Amino acid sequence: MTFRMPAEWTEHENCLMAWPVRPDLWGQTLDEVKHEYAAVARAIARFEPVTMAAPPGYGDEARERCGEGVAVVELPMDDSWFRDSAPIFVLDENGRRAAVDFRFNAWGRKHHPWDADDRVSALLLEHLGVPVIRSEMILEGGAITVDGEGTLITTEQCLLHPNRNPGMSREEIEAELKARLGVTKVIWLPYGGLLDTETDGHVDGVCAFVAPGKVVVQLPADPEHPDYARMRANRAVLEHSRDAQGRPFEIVDLPQAAWVEVEGRRTEVGYLNFYLANGGVVVPVADHPEDEGALAALARAYPGRKVVGVRARVIAYGGGGVHCITQQVPVARASA
Repeated sequence: MTFRMPAEWTEHENCLMAWPVRPDLWGQTLDEVKHEYAAVARAIARFEPVTMAAPPGYGDEARERCGEGVAVVELPMDDSWFRDSAPIFVLDENGRRAAVDFRFNAWGRKHHPWDADDRVSALLLEHLGVPVIRSEMILEGGAITVDGEGTLITTEQCLLHPNRNPGMSREEIEAELKARLGVTKVIWLPYGGLLDTETDGHVDGVCAFVAPGKVVVQLPADPEHPDYARMRANRAVLEHSRDAQGRPFEIVDLPQAAWVEVEGRRTEVGYLNFYLANGGVVVPVADHPEDEGALAALARAYPGRKVVGVRARVIAYGGGGVHCITQQVPVARASA
């Protein structure tokens, strides 16, 4: 039986999120970030069901803040970045659903503890009644983007970092991606974000599939931006690549960049870090002049979808965006 990770625009049954409670990460911004997570959950719930996992004892708080449209389940966990610690769902050729439980080590052992987050995928899948496919490779969902037709894009900066899988070669990592996610071609971009020291350069800060053969690419317009040259180098790789079906890429540039001050730290809110919901695009915004142009650019990239901006300044301060805190559950077309 062959399973394949579907594209993010495949119809979703549910969206999974996790409630933020970690004071050593959020500090004085903890209350504000809870407000932002709840706003993201409510925005997505306009398009599809949302399940918010909360650590034991925090379920009532999550229910109160998120409202009646968001289901809450209590599960032991350490952190709240479900794109990376939650399972990655796959479908077989008949539409039966399973999920890959990759290992998780807090982005190269950056935050202690992480053992509960390494176990949370199995608990989620037990709760959902979804069969588990286990992998011993460390992988975060934010490190990959797929077209559902055999192509996966990632960055060398992240997946080849020695703090993830030091015992695996590039060829072995690629083979495991192909075996577990059903892809046939892996495109390696050289760079993630220069300042993305938290994830070591996840691809969801670089590019995302819009449709088969079409990608949107972060391409800051300001020559003083730290990723001005790096993102152009990534774009050049895509220009000279073909997908698994032999198609050249149509590339949509996203030039906007929003820098804000949060707790005295200069923070970039990445517009590319959005969530594709059923019929919608939920985009992090910054109450910044660049917001309008970014939302318009994404509306052009995703015609027929309603584009919704949600304030996510503090989520960015913590190291991510809307995509980082969500994980889609595709609809199963057949029973397991």
